[in-house]
Amino acid sequence: MTTADRPEHPLLATRSARVAAGLLATLTAAHLVAQLLDAGVVAETTQWFLMPALAATLWCTTATPRTRMVRLTLVALGFSWVGDTLPDGFTGDAAYLAMVGAFLCAQVVYVAAFWPSWRESVLALHPAAAAVYVFLAVTLLTLCLPGAPGVLAVAVVVYALCLTTMAVLATGVHRLAWLGGLLFLFSDAMIALGEFSDAVPSLSGFWIMATYVLGQVLLVAGVVARQTTARAVV
Repeated sequence: MTTADRPEHPLLATRSARVAAGLLATLTAAHLVAQLLDAGVVAETTQWFLMPALAATLWCTTATPRTRMVRLTLVALGFSWVGDTLPDGFTGDAAYLAMVGAFLCAQVVYVAAFWPSWRESVLALHPAAAAVYVFLAVTLLTLCLPGAPGVLAVAVVVYALCLTTMAVLATGVHRLAWLGGLLFLFSDAMIALGEFSDAVPSLSGFWIMATYVLGQVLLVAGVVARQTTARAVV
């Protein structure tokens, strides 16, 4: 275990952070139950508030001056919120493109946030492990591209590249972020496969959203642990 994996303080050190985390947990539970019960209105409404609650948790957990990584993670969560809400105003391919566009912005910001830690990632320390991520991305594209026409194919390729890059760089932030990046990759892969391929059985919205929210939570937890450790070292 490295120094970066041993935070000196609890992740939810303040009362406001615990309140925000409790709100996030309540919203997540309500959303996942709604997914299981196929309660569309409740599922849609609760999804609108998941990322704001997570962003509030991150804000309340970190103190000023917040690191560059924390600030960019807040921006990425903002774009993720847009990705959760904007598609509701569209239908068909337009809705999918709206979602991909917003989450593409989120992934680009995550990449920018995590890039300074690339020397601690599998990209630098374990290139063979990084190759596994590349293999997963190529496999996903191989399965999805035949069913993605025109501009959707371009969107899928660009998004897959950015998503994979984010997941690789997250390995250098903290082991929690490592797992979060993998879960985010899995969740979005299941969405793409469900949209464009019949090669694998489609997962229910419950599992897609469960891995999505948990992935984002773990990314945030890794970022918080990283800042906490940096402050302790200073």
